[in-house]
Amino acid sequence: MISNRDEVTQMILSAKVSKGIKWKDVATEVGLSKEWTTAACLGQMTLNKEQAEIVGRMFELTDEAVAWLQIVPSKGTGGIPTDPLLYRLYEIVSVYGGSIKELIHEEFGDGIMSAIDFSLDIQREPDPKGDRVNMVMSGKFLPYKSY
Repeated sequence: MISNRDEVTQMILSAKVSKGIKWKDVATEVGLSKEWTTAACLGQMTLNKEQAEIVGRMFELTDEAVAWLQIVPSKGTGGIPTDPLLYRLYEIVSVYGGSIKELIHEEFGDGIMSAIDFSLDIQREPDPKGDRVNMVMSGKFLPYKSY
């Protein structure tokens, strides 16, 4: 019996390693971006029945695990990350967050960038001094309304 979504994530990660599955291959099968599909497999998005069954088949999950993939997760939990890569992303927001906020408000007004109507694209960018990580985030601007 599975007691929470984190157990399903661990099952997926274990099968990914043992089977040599790549996230881009899962995304191709599911029919969505590698960024969104990976987030779903890691427990941050909700898969519909068809998507969950595809993931279940690829990772040889039980019916119960497939059902867990269709439950709305608690997103963004975990606090300040300790993993070096995740911490550096946290550090970017800590250092540049205020500037990003100011520039968005100057350009768009008082509001936020949606994390719901959002896309993320991660690509390798060749560079003679060492390859770079190119991340493009695009979110719909949502103005605060007066009432």
